[in-house]
Amino acid sequence: MKRRIKIFSGKSNLSLVKDICNCLSIDLGLMNYIKFSNCNIKVKIEESVREDDVFIIQSGYPDTNEALMELLIIIDALKYASASRITAVMPYYPYVRSDKKDEPRISITARLVADLLETAGANRILAMDLHAPQIGGFSRIPFDQLRIKPTLCDYIIKKGIKNLVIAAPDVGSAKRAEGFARHLDVPMVIMDKRRYRDDEKAEVINIIGEVDGKNCFIIDDEVSTGGSMIESCRILKEFGANDLYAGCTHGILCNDASIKLEESPLKEFITTNTIEQQKQNDFNKLKVLNVAKLFSDAIAAIHMGTSVSKLFA
Repeated sequence: MKRRIKIFSGKSNLSLVKDICNCLSIDLGLMNYIKFSNCNIKVKIEESVREDDVFIIQSGYPDTNEALMELLIIIDALKYASASRITAVMPYYPYVRSDKKDEPRISITARLVADLLETAGANRILAMDLHAPQIGGFSRIPFDQLRIKPTLCDYIIKKGIKNLVIAAPDVGSAKRAEGFARHLDVPMVIMDKRRYRDDEKAEVINIIGEVDGKNCFIIDDEVSTGGSMIESCRILKEFGANDLYAGCTHGILCNDASIKLEESPLKEFITTNTIEQQKQNDFNKLKVLNVAKLFSDAIAAIHMGTSVSKLFA
């Protein structure tokens, strides 16, 4: 008997969930969610999922810890409702920067998140553009990672930017930037950035490569406060760059990041809706790419047992 596919969702990114369901021509599963006065959460699945192939969509921002706990409770409820397979779909996977023990007595929280998902009852994880590749290896259950590169490269090509250079904001981003540069067949540069303590602002001290007279596109996986991006813009302009663009998969844009980016030398800032982007009338440089089709194709591939990697090959 062929398993039915069911989609359920947490509360973190309902607009993306709606778009994914529309792409799949599937109604969102019925679920009752209650948050009590003591901040405890109760979830009740309001339809049968026995032997179904279930996907729960939940981004890890905003309210990261609440979103994660909500996801774990939904997974647990589905497990006890006898779902055949449970896939945690996390467009933005939280705690990705806590991926290594680089100082004494700290948690490798990205590994802990993977352990929690498995313990709750998830059989598979689907996410997009992790901060570091080893995060997928933390999981003992299958972990599929989608890439924004083909979608963002198509957008860059359509813009027709001449004399283009791809810029990596730091050495750690060089491999990601190299992939974009190779796909677009353009040069790349790397900014040598130093952060002497976690609570200090990162400082770019040099650029490896030539940007004088070039139009630069800065590539990163996520932008939070925008401080590093602003510093990258400053140093690129100082080294003679012309027009500046920037793109990231996960636009967290907390505090006054949108104001800083709007006032920066950037001509355009491109991100995706892995994190729900509220319309900001004062952020005219913002362009949001919809990843619903990519996630719906990946969900369909997992359900049908076909290749996910071919979606972004």
